[in-house]
Amino acid sequence: MPKKILSSEKIRRVMTRLASQVIEKSGNLSDIVLLGIHTRGVPLADMLAQQIELLEDIKVPVGAIDVTFYRDDLDRIKTRTPAKTKVPIDLTGKTVILVDDVIYKGRTIRAALNAVTEYGRPKMIRLLVLVDRGHRELPIHPDFIGKKLPTSSDEQVKVYLQEIDGRDAVELLKNPTD
Repeated sequence: MPKKILSSEKIRRVMTRLASQVIEKSGNLSDIVLLGIHTRGVPLADMLAQQIELLEDIKVPVGAIDVTFYRDDLDRIKTRTPAKTKVPIDLTGKTVILVDDVIYKGRTIRAALNAVTEYGRPKMIRLLVLVDRGHRELPIHPDFIGKKLPTSSDEQVKVYLQEIDGRDAVELLKNPTD
């Protein structure tokens, strides 16, 4: 049975807090570009941009990046059709904030860092995640964290977002034993 970690309302509050942190730590918001990592990082980046606009009355460019072809573990993950990468502007000299739902081992973020360099040379790249579950295999640490959730390797964090799943929630599931 899944354990609910964040409800729809709590996700909204977390995103509001994260938007405030981004505003506070970023200085000039006109230099920021949000890039959501497919799949669930994209609607999270959109939510973040809406919240920043609500708080500061400034539109932050939002894009989407697919890291499928930059992964070093394609032989171990289930294959899927790559989504479309959309980078709204040249990233050279910009502060890119990568947005993802869950950080675990760090491999997706490593792939995203490689992908970003194809679209310019950012001044800085930051990382925002909704959930940090630990267990990193690479020296990657998010700059903005919605919820730290220590997990065991036999657990799975599942993020559901309205735009994709028809509901907003974060749940912790036990992986079935073989």
